[in-house]
Amino acid sequence: MSFGDTSRGFNEWALDDTAAEPLFRQAVELGITFWDTANAYGYGTSEEIVGRAISKYTRREDIVLATKVFFTMHDGPGGAGLSRRAILEQLDDSLRRLGTEYVDLYQIHRFDPATPVEETMEALHDMVKAGKVRYLGASSMWAWQVAKMQYLAERHGWTRFVSMQNQYSLMQREDEREMFGLLADQGVGSIPWSPLAKGRPARPWGQQTARSDTDATARWVLPHDDKPIADAVQRVAEQRGVPMAQVALAWVLHNPVVSAPIVGPTKPEHLADAAAALDVTLTDDETSALEEHYTPRQPTGF
Repeated sequence: MSFGDTSRGFNEWALDDTAAEPLFRQAVELGITFWDTANAYGYGTSEEIVGRAISKYTRREDIVLATKVFFTMHDGPGGAGLSRRAILEQLDDSLRRLGTEYVDLYQIHRFDPATPVEETMEALHDMVKAGKVRYLGASSMWAWQVAKMQYLAERHGWTRFVSMQNQYSLMQREDEREMFGLLADQGVGSIPWSPLAKGRPARPWGQQTARSDTDATARWVLPHDDKPIADAVQRVAEQRGVPMAQVALAWVLHNPVVSAPIVGPTKPEHLADAAAALDVTLTDDETSALEEHYTPRQPTGF
C-alpha cells in the first residue's frame, strides 16, 4: 500500500516510481525477497510500480511475488469478489500490470459471502494448474471461514492455502485466540499486515506522521487508546538503545506461527528496522512488559 499513483484517489501518502526507487534498491541490498502487493492498491498502480521495480533492480526468479484479489476494480460481474469470472479476469490483469507470467502467492484479500466457497476454491486451483499461480493464500477473515475453505479444498483434491495475511500486532492480538491455533494445526504460515499497528508502537505516543494524519483506515482498524502499550515499547527500546519499531516487530516475530510480517516502508529507516528486528531477541521480562497492558477487543480489518 506504500506505492501507487495518488492522482487516482488512493493513499495520499503513497510513493510513485521515483520516490519508491531508493526503497526497492535498499530492499534488494538487504536481501528482502518477499514482495507483497494487491490489485486494489493504487487501483492497480502499485502492481505496476512493483513490476517495473523487479525488472529494474533484481530478477524475477529472485523474488517471491505476492498479490491479492477481492476488492472492487471496476463495475460489472468481473470487477470484484471471488467468483470464477472475477478471479480469472483479475489475475490476468494483475499479471499484465506486474509484467510477469505467474505470481508465487495469490491471496484472496477477504472472504466473499456472496460466492459459493466451492466456486472460489476450484477457480483458484485451476489457476495453479494453469501455471499462473504457484501457491495460494488468504487474508483477514474468521478462523471458521479458513477452516471451511481448507476442508473443501482437501475434500475435492484442490490446492489449499499455505499462508494467512491477518492483522496482528501488539495492539491487535485477537487472532491468538483461534486463528493461530488453526494455522499451527494446518501448517499454514502467518504473514501479518500492520505488524506495527499503523506505526503507533513505533514512535512516542501522540507523535504524528503524514500517514497518520490522512490514513482513515488506521482510525477504523485501530480505534483504541493504547498509550500504555506504546509507552512500554518505548521503555524497552530505550533500555536496549534501539528504535521502537525494532522492538515491536521483534515481538511479532517471536510468535512461532509468524513467517514474515508485512511492512509498508515509505522511508529508508523502515526497511532497516524491519531487517534489524530479526536480530532482536526479547527476554521473558520484556515480553511480559510489552503484553501486560493489552485488553480484549473486537477483531477489525475484515
